[in-house]
Amino acid sequence: MAPRTARSRRDVSYATSAAPPLRSSGYRQVTCDTHPPRQTVADQVRPVRSTPEEPAVTESDGPRKGRPRSADADSAILAAAREALAELGWGGLTMGDVAVRAGVAKTTLYRRWPSKNELVVAAVADQLDELDMPNLGSLRADIEAVVAQFAALLSAPDTQAALLALFAEATRDPLLRTRVREAIIEPQKRLVHLGRAAAQARGELPADSCAVAAQEDVDIIFDTVAGTVVHRMLVSGEPASPEWISRFTSLLLLPLTESTESAAGLG
Repeated sequence: MAPRTARSRRDVSYATSAAPPLRSSGYRQVTCDTHPPRQTVADQVRPVRSTPEEPAVTESDGPRKGRPRSADADSAILAAAREALAELGWGGLTMGDVAVRAGVAKTTLYRRWPSKNELVVAAVADQLDELDMPNLGSLRADIEAVVAQFAALLSAPDTQAALLALFAEATRDPLLRTRVREAIIEPQKRLVHLGRAAAQARGELPADSCAVAAQEDVDIIFDTVAGTVVHRMLVSGEPASPEWISRFTSLLLLPLTESTESAAGLG
């Protein structure tokens, strides 16, 4: 995989859109005026972790003074962390080994990520940031493209090892589980938001009438897509072939298709 500069896309989420049908087929109804809209990642300003050498700042404070942070170094460190995790496992991975593999000083590593937990979370989040919502002209095509991208990432040995090790450790560490949710799961829901917005703009989906209900739909869609693909590839050990992706997409869109056909029949 060609090296790429580190980037941060930490807002909105994954793509599909069986939103209105999901609510109409047995899911509880949400009363919008009694539930305040849930805060998104973009609404929050979280402090950047620091070491004694570097005081904490917030994202709104602007760039730090001094030597600029190297995106190339960041990419090398995160790639080295994934490589080390694949070879050594969670227990064998050390910050010193990652620094040697990346060709940087250990102090450089600790200035960026003060613990192994933070480093591994960042390494996995960085790789998942490669996922992109293409807007190919139809909801089906968009879903199939994103699922294929995700399946390609999960087929890489270093990605498989990193995710399995991270999830296993998170089951024993509540703080790590929270970081996984904040830094990996919630940001990737951007793909759902983007996919639904594109489908709504094309007239494939109705506009959202309730922000709270829409967010719950996004959560359900994301869990369905990510959970299904991860289970198939990492738990069952089965490939996500183009035929399987097409069948999965058909099942995902079935409630929406039935609802649309029913509405057309009534008209």
